[in-house]
Amino acid sequence: MLAAPVMKIDVLTIFPEFFEQVFDFGIVRRAKLANIVEINVHDIREFAVDKHKMVDDRPFGGGDGMVLKPEPIFAAIENFVGTSERDTYANGTRVVLLTPQGKPFKQSLAKSFADEANHVVLICGRYEGVDERVNEALVTDEISIGDYVLSGGEAAAVVVVDSIVRLLPDALGSETSAENESFSQSMLDCPVYTRPAEFRGMSVPQVLLDGHHAEIENWRREKALEKTRRVRSDLLTGENGESG
Repeated sequence: MLAAPVMKIDVLTIFPEFFEQVFDFGIVRRAKLANIVEINVHDIREFAVDKHKMVDDRPFGGGDGMVLKPEPIFAAIENFVGTSERDTYANGTRVVLLTPQGKPFKQSLAKSFADEANHVVLICGRYEGVDERVNEALVTDEISIGDYVLSGGEAAAVVVVDSIVRLLPDALGSETSAENESFSQSMLDCPVYTRPAEFRGMSVPQVLLDGHHAEIENWRREKALEKTRRVRSDLLTGENGESG
């Protein structure tokens, strides 16, 4: 049986030091060591075209703040994927702009990356944003991790990388682990318990102690549905944009 291809992830940022150790823990670290994923972090300044290594400038039309310039990002994408023409990207290449204006990042989108992509480039926005020509010419996916504003896309990049990598084949060490998690079935996960069976007057449900697997599965489904109705009823009505 042929091994799954290694997923390559390139992160483009003006603060590479943000990522110095963040990918060296847990599942992501194990996936790197197992050659399931390769993660590289790049300083946008490496691709600046002027002697001062300028990567931002004032916005045309006036206004507060600075905007990331297009030239370094175009040069970086050309270096990473071999072209700056989106229509000529190799199959499996996704160039992602992380921005509050993007499509909400959900489990289904993470799974599509894990299943279909073999090279992901993450562009971390900063300041007042990124020159729109980057979005128009280079970006295949504009993604937001929530309806709030961060100082930059670096924290969002960590979220996206972690959620994708754990869905890659063999990353979790169990074929069913990811399938049984919250949002994978358009529901939240069921409650979980471990030892001791009694703790400060609180008991583990007896059904989990009896060893009847069919009854345990029924209990888990019922509790997952109960919790979803109570906490995230939008997942059951389709309001969150997920497919069932």
